[in-house]
Amino acid sequence: MLGPKSCFYESHGLRLHYADWGNEGAPVVILVHGGRDHCRSWDAIARALQPHFRVLAPDLRGHGDSDWTRGGSYALTEYVYDLAQLVRTTRAQEVILVGHSMGGMVSLIYAGSFPEQVSALVVLDGVTVLPDAQKAPTHERIAKWVNQLDKLHDRTPRRYSTLEDAAAQMVLHNKRLSGDLALHLATHGAQRNEDGTYSWKFDPYQRASAPHRLWPDDHVALWARISCPTLLLNADESFLAGSRGAGLERYFQKARIETISGAGHWLHHDRPREVLGAIRRFLGLADA
Repeated sequence: MLGPKSCFYESHGLRLHYADWGNEGAPVVILVHGGRDHCRSWDAIARALQPHFRVLAPDLRGHGDSDWTRGGSYALTEYVYDLAQLVRTTRAQEVILVGHSMGGMVSLIYAGSFPEQVSALVVLDGVTVLPDAQKAPTHERIAKWVNQLDKLHDRTPRRYSTLEDAAAQMVLHNKRLSGDLALHLATHGAQRNEDGTYSWKFDPYQRASAPHRLWPDDHVALWARISCPTLLLNADESFLAGSRGAGLERYFQKARIETISGAGHWLHHDRPREVLGAIRRFLGLADA
Protein backbone atom coordinates (compact mmCIF):
# COMPACT_ATOMS: atom_id res chain seq x y z
CA MET A 1 0.00 0.00 0.00
CA LEU A 2 1.48 3.32 -1.08
CA GLY A 3 -0.28 5.55 1.41
CA PRO A 4 -3.34 5.96 3.60
CA LYS A 5 -6.71 7.48 2.84
CA SER A 6 -7.31 10.91 4.37
CA CYS A 7 -10.54 11.02 6.36
CA PHE A 8 -12.25 13.53 8.63
CA TYR A 9 -14.63 13.40 11.57
CA GLU A 10 -16.22 15.93 13.91
CA SER A 11 -15.39 16.33 17.58
CA HIS A 12 -16.30 19.18 19.91
CA GLY A 13 -17.16 21.33 16.90
CA LEU A 14 -13.76 20.70 15.29
CA ARG A 15 -13.04 19.03 11.95
CA LEU A 16 -10.34 16.48 12.74
CA HIS A 17 -8.25 14.49 10.30
CA TYR A 18 -7.04 10.90 10.44
CA ALA A 19 -5.17 8.56 8.12
CA ASP A 20 -6.94 5.27 7.42
CA TRP A 21 -4.56 2.57 6.19
CA GLY A 22 -7.38 0.20 5.24
CA ASN A 23 -8.03 -3.48 6.03
CA GLU A 24 -11.68 -3.00 6.91
CA GLY A 25 -13.00 -5.66 9.27
CA ALA A 26 -9.65 -6.39 10.92
CA PRO A 27 -8.98 -5.49 14.57
CA VAL A 28 -8.45 -1.74 14.94
CA VAL A 29 -5.11 -0.22 15.94
CA ILE A 30 -5.01 3.52 16.63
CA LEU A 31 -1.62 5.25 16.53
CA VAL A 32 -1.59 8.43 18.63
CA HIS A 33 1.24 10.89 17.94
CA GLY A 34 2.88 13.25 20.43
CA GLY A 35 2.92 17.01 20.79
CA ARG A 36 3.86 19.12 17.75
CA ASP A 37 3.82 16.00 15.58
CA HIS A 38 1.34 14.57 13.07
CA CYS A 39 -0.24 11.31 11.91
CA ARG A 40 2.26 10.60 9.13
CA SER A 41 5.03 10.30 11.70
CA TRP A 42 3.79 6.71 12.09
CA ASP A 43 4.06 5.63 8.44
CA ALA A 44 6.70 2.91 8.86
CA ILE A 45 4.89 1.27 11.76
CA ALA A 46 1.48 1.72 10.11
CA ARG A 47 2.61 -0.04 6.92
CA ALA A 48 4.07 -2.92 8.90
CA LEU A 49 0.92 -3.45 10.98
CA GLN A 50 -1.61 -2.90 8.18
CA PRO A 51 -1.63 -6.52 6.88
CA HIS A 52 -2.86 -7.65 10.31
CA PHE A 53 -4.95 -4.70 11.51
CA ARG A 54 -7.05 -1.80 10.38
CA VAL A 55 -4.63 1.00 11.25
CA LEU A 56 -5.89 4.50 11.98
CA ALA A 57 -3.61 7.43 12.78
CA PRO A 58 -5.32 10.66 13.86
CA ASP A 59 -4.01 14.20 13.72
CA LEU A 60 -4.82 15.44 17.21
CA ARG A 61 -6.62 18.77 17.47
CA GLY A 62 -4.20 21.61 16.74
CA HIS A 63 -1.89 19.30 14.78
CA GLY A 64 -1.42 18.20 11.18
CA ASP A 65 -4.52 18.67 9.07
CA SER A 66 -6.93 18.92 12.01
CA ASP A 67 -8.58 22.15 13.14
CA TRP A 68 -7.02 24.32 15.82
CA THR A 69 -9.14 24.98 18.89
CA ARG A 70 -10.88 28.28 19.52
CA GLY A 71 -8.96 30.02 22.26
CA GLY A 72 -5.94 27.75 22.25
CA SER A 73 -7.07 25.24 24.90
CA TYR A 74 -5.26 21.89 24.74
CA ALA A 75 -5.73 19.89 27.94
CA LEU A 76 -4.98 16.16 27.75
CA THR A 77 -8.62 15.39 28.53
CA GLU A 78 -9.69 17.25 25.38
CA TYR A 79 -7.49 14.97 23.29
CA VAL A 80 -9.06 12.02 25.12
CA TYR A 81 -12.51 13.23 24.08
CA ASP A 82 -11.38 13.41 20.46
CA LEU A 83 -9.98 9.89 20.71
CA ALA A 84 -13.30 8.68 22.13
CA GLN A 85 -15.08 10.23 19.16
CA LEU A 86 -12.70 8.50 16.74
CA VAL A 87 -13.26 5.13 18.43
CA ARG A 88 -16.99 5.64 17.94
CA THR A 89 -16.48 6.16 14.21
CA THR A 90 -14.86 2.71 13.93
CA ARG A 91 -17.81 1.01 15.65
CA ALA A 92 -15.23 -1.36 17.12
CA GLN A 93 -15.96 -3.09 20.41
CA GLU A 94 -12.25 -2.95 21.27
CA VAL A 95 -9.20 -1.15 19.94
CA ILE A 96 -5.46 -1.43 20.36
CA LEU A 97 -3.77 1.85 21.26
CA VAL A 98 -0.17 2.77 20.46
CA GLY A 99 0.85 6.23 21.68
CA HIS A 100 4.08 8.22 21.67
CA SER A 101 4.97 10.90 24.23
CA MET A 102 1.90 13.09 24.81
CA GLY A 103 -0.05 10.59 22.71
CA GLY A 104 1.07 7.93 25.17
CA MET A 105 -0.41 9.93 28.03
CA VAL A 106 -3.65 10.37 26.08
CA SER A 107 -3.75 6.62 25.45
CA LEU A 108 -3.10 5.83 29.13
CA ILE A 109 -5.90 8.16 30.25
CA TYR A 110 -8.30 6.70 27.69
CA ALA A 111 -7.45 3.09 28.61
CA GLY A 112 -7.89 3.85 32.32
CA SER A 113 -11.20 5.62 31.74
CA PHE A 114 -12.64 3.01 29.35
CA PRO A 115 -10.73 -0.23 30.11
CA GLU A 116 -13.34 -2.43 28.47
CA GLN A 117 -12.69 -0.77 25.11
CA VAL A 118 -8.90 -1.32 24.92
CA SER A 119 -7.53 -4.81 24.24
CA ALA A 120 -3.82 -3.88 24.27
CA LEU A 121 -1.80 -0.75 24.97
CA VAL A 122 1.70 0.30 23.89
CA VAL A 123 3.22 3.51 25.24
CA LEU A 124 6.40 4.82 23.57
CA ASP A 125 8.32 7.03 26.00
CA GLY A 126 5.01 8.44 27.13
CA VAL A 127 4.95 8.34 30.93
CA THR A 128 5.51 12.05 31.40
CA VAL A 129 4.29 12.21 35.01
CA LEU A 130 5.88 10.16 37.78
CA PRO A 131 3.74 9.00 40.75
CA ASP A 132 5.76 10.98 43.28
CA ALA A 133 5.90 14.22 41.27
CA GLN A 134 5.06 17.33 43.25
CA LYS A 135 2.21 19.64 42.29
CA ALA A 136 3.01 23.35 42.17
CA PRO A 137 0.72 25.71 44.12
CA THR A 138 -2.43 26.73 42.25
CA HIS A 139 -1.51 30.40 41.95
CA GLU A 140 1.89 29.50 40.46
CA ARG A 141 0.29 27.23 37.87
CA ILE A 142 -2.17 29.91 36.79
CA ALA A 143 0.52 32.61 36.66
CA LYS A 144 2.74 30.33 34.55
CA TRP A 145 -0.14 29.61 32.18
CA VAL A 146 -1.02 33.29 31.76
CA ASN A 147 2.62 34.11 31.07
CA GLN A 148 2.87 31.33 28.48
CA LEU A 149 -0.27 32.56 26.69
CA ASP A 150 1.03 36.14 26.64
CA LYS A 151 4.29 35.05 25.05
CA LEU A 152 2.54 32.88 22.49
CA HIS A 153 0.22 35.74 21.52
CA ASP A 154 3.21 37.82 20.49
CA ARG A 155 5.09 34.97 18.87
CA THR A 156 5.64 35.01 15.11
CA PRO A 157 5.69 31.51 13.58
CA ARG A 158 9.07 30.57 12.18
CA ARG A 159 9.21 30.53 8.38
CA TYR A 160 11.44 28.35 6.22
CA SER A 161 12.37 29.09 2.63
CA THR A 162 11.99 25.44 1.58
CA LEU A 163 10.82 22.11 2.98
CA GLU A 164 14.46 21.05 2.96
CA ASP A 165 15.25 23.91 5.34
CA ALA A 166 12.43 22.79 7.64
CA ALA A 167 13.75 19.24 7.52
CA ALA A 168 17.25 20.44 8.35
CA GLN A 169 15.88 22.14 11.46
CA MET A 170 14.43 18.80 12.60
CA VAL A 171 17.80 17.11 12.16
CA LEU A 172 19.39 19.79 14.36
CA HIS A 173 17.07 18.69 17.17
CA ASN A 174 17.59 14.96 16.57
CA LYS A 175 20.99 13.99 15.20
CA ARG A 176 19.82 10.40 14.63
CA LEU A 177 17.12 11.49 12.19
CA SER A 178 17.95 10.58 8.60
CA GLY A 179 17.62 13.22 5.91
CA ASP A 180 14.96 11.24 4.04
CA LEU A 181 12.81 10.74 7.12
CA ALA A 182 13.20 14.38 8.15
CA LEU A 183 12.02 15.50 4.70
CA HIS A 184 9.05 13.12 4.91
CA LEU A 185 8.08 14.51 8.31
CA ALA A 186 8.50 18.10 7.14
CA THR A 187 6.46 17.47 3.98
CA HIS A 188 3.46 16.34 6.03
CA GLY A 189 4.11 18.58 9.04
CA ALA A 190 4.55 21.98 7.34
CA GLN A 191 2.22 24.13 5.25
CA ARG A 192 3.01 26.69 2.59
CA ASN A 193 2.44 30.35 3.40
CA GLU A 194 1.17 32.98 0.98
CA ASP A 195 4.70 34.26 0.40
CA GLY A 196 5.93 30.78 -0.60
CA THR A 197 7.68 30.02 2.69
CA TYR A 198 6.74 27.15 4.99
CA SER A 199 5.64 27.04 8.64
CA TRP A 200 4.76 24.14 10.92
CA LYS A 201 1.11 23.08 10.94
CA PHE A 202 0.71 22.69 14.70
CA ASP A 203 -0.94 25.42 16.75
CA PRO A 204 1.72 27.25 18.83
CA TYR A 205 -0.79 27.45 21.71
CA GLN A 206 -0.37 23.68 22.07
CA ARG A 207 2.83 24.53 23.97
CA ALA A 208 0.98 26.08 26.93
CA SER A 209 0.47 23.99 30.08
CA ALA A 210 -3.16 24.16 31.15
CA PRO A 211 -3.55 24.80 34.89
CA HIS A 212 -6.64 22.56 34.96
CA ARG A 213 -5.03 19.18 34.52
CA LEU A 214 -4.71 15.68 35.92
CA TRP A 215 -2.12 15.23 38.65
CA PRO A 216 0.03 12.25 39.72
CA ASP A 217 -2.60 10.66 41.96
CA ASP A 218 -5.16 10.94 39.14
CA HIS A 219 -2.82 9.19 36.70
CA VAL A 220 -1.96 6.43 39.17
CA ALA A 221 -5.66 5.80 39.80
CA LEU A 222 -6.27 5.51 36.04
CA TRP A 223 -3.27 3.23 35.51
CA ALA A 224 -4.68 0.82 38.11
CA ARG A 225 -7.91 0.56 36.08
CA ILE A 226 -6.17 -0.49 32.85
CA SER A 227 -7.06 -4.15 32.46
CA CYS A 228 -5.40 -4.96 29.13
CA PRO A 229 -1.79 -6.10 28.54
CA THR A 230 0.39 -2.98 28.55
CA LEU A 231 3.88 -2.41 27.15
CA LEU A 232 5.80 0.62 28.40
CA LEU A 233 8.48 0.99 25.75
CA ASN A 234 11.17 3.41 26.86
CA ALA A 235 14.28 4.95 25.30
CA ASP A 236 17.55 4.67 27.20
CA GLU A 237 18.65 8.19 26.17
CA SER A 238 15.35 9.99 26.63
CA PHE A 239 15.09 13.34 28.39
CA LEU A 240 11.89 12.21 30.14
CA ALA A 241 12.04 11.26 33.80
CA GLY A 242 9.39 8.60 33.21
CA SER A 243 11.76 6.60 31.06
CA ARG A 244 14.04 6.25 34.08
CA GLY A 245 11.26 5.49 36.57
CA ALA A 246 12.05 2.01 37.87
CA GLY A 247 9.14 -0.12 38.99
CA LEU A 248 6.37 1.76 37.19
CA GLU A 249 4.87 -1.55 36.12
CA ARG A 250 3.66 -2.16 39.68
CA TYR A 251 1.00 0.52 39.20
CA PHE A 252 -0.62 -1.50 36.40
CA GLN A 253 -2.48 -4.79 36.34
CA LYS A 254 -0.64 -6.32 33.38
CA ALA A 255 2.30 -4.13 32.41
CA ARG A 256 5.90 -4.74 31.50
CA ILE A 257 8.71 -2.35 30.66
CA GLU A 258 11.18 -2.70 27.80
CA THR A 259 13.98 -0.29 26.93
CA ILE A 260 15.30 0.47 23.46
CA SER A 261 19.06 1.02 23.48
CA GLY A 262 20.66 3.83 21.50
CA ALA A 263 17.41 5.76 21.17
CA GLY A 264 16.25 9.16 22.33
CA HIS A 265 12.70 10.37 22.90
CA TRP A 266 11.76 9.79 19.23
CA LEU A 267 12.57 6.10 19.56
CA HIS A 268 10.35 4.97 16.64
CA HIS A 269 12.44 7.25 14.40
CA ASP A 270 15.80 6.50 16.03
CA ARG A 271 15.47 2.70 16.17
CA PRO A 272 12.48 1.81 13.94
CA ARG A 273 13.33 -1.89 13.52
CA GLU A 274 13.80 -2.45 17.23
CA VAL A 275 10.62 -0.58 18.12
CA LEU A 276 8.57 -2.36 15.49
CA GLY A 277 9.99 -5.71 16.62
CA ALA A 278 8.97 -5.03 20.22
CA ILE A 279 5.45 -4.03 19.14
CA ARG A 280 5.06 -7.07 16.89
CA ARG A 281 6.16 -9.46 19.63
CA PHE A 282 3.87 -7.81 22.13
CA LEU A 283 0.89 -8.14 19.75
CA GLY A 284 1.70 -11.77 19.04
CA LEU A 285 3.01 -11.29 15.51
CA ALA A 286 6.04 -13.13 14.15
CA ASP A 287 9.15 -11.01 13.61
CA ALA A 288 9.39 -9.73 10.04
